[in-house]
Amino acid sequence: MPEQPNDYRVAVFGASGVGKSSLVLRFVKGTFREAYIPTIEDTFRQITDTTGSHQFPAMQRLSISRGHAFMLIYSVTSRVSLDELTPIYEELVRIKGPRAMRSIPIMLVGNKSDEGDTGREVSTIQGEAVAQKWNCGFMETSAKNNVNVKEVFQELLRMETRQNMTLVGDTSDSKGILSCFRFLRHGSTHRGGSRGEKSAAKPLPTDTTS
Repeated sequence: MPEQPNDYRVAVFGASGVGKSSLVLRFVKGTFREAYIPTIEDTFRQITDTTGSHQFPAMQRLSISRGHAFMLIYSVTSRVSLDELTPIYEELVRIKGPRAMRSIPIMLVGNKSDEGDTGREVSTIQGEAVAQKWNCGFMETSAKNNVNVKEVFQELLRMETRQNMTLVGDTSDSKGILSCFRFLRHGSTHRGGSRGEKSAAKPLPTDTTS
C-alpha cells in the first residue's frame, strides 16, 4: 500500500518466536494463535513475520529510517532474545542520531509473561534495567492471555506528542526480525517536548479491520 503523508509508522522488532505477530494480532483482531506460524499474512492489510531475521540488514535499516516509533520485543523465557535487541537499538541510535533518540517513542516489551517464574530467563527487574539504560518505556505482556496488549500500544502513543492517531493496519518490509504497521495521524503534526511528557492520546481501537 502506498505511503500516505499522514501515515505514522510503528516498527516492531524482535527475534523469531518472541511473539511479535501474536501481539499485533491480539491488539488489532483480538485473536491469538497458539502455534508459531513462520509466515502470517492477515486480512487487515498485511502483517508478515517470516524467518531468516538476520539475513536482511538493508531491510532492517529501511524500516528504522522510515519508522516514527519503535517496539522492541523479547520473550521473558529467552535471555538470548533480549540480548539480540542490543544491536538493533544501537542501529536505531546510529540511524536516527543520539539527539533525536531523546524524543522518539520506544517501548521495550517482555512478552510471554504468562509462562510464570519457572519458565523465565529474564526477570522484570532485568527488563526494567535495560529499559532504563536505553531511556525507553517498558512493559511486560502476554499475547496469549491478553495482558497489557492494548496498554503497551497506548503507552507507545502516549509518548508521542502528536495526538489523535488510529491504527489503520499495513505492515511491510518484514523479514523475521521485524514487522511494521501504521497508525493514521490526524490533526497537528507538531512534535515538541520530551519522552517523559504526557499527551492526551485517544484510546486505541482493539479491532480495526477496515
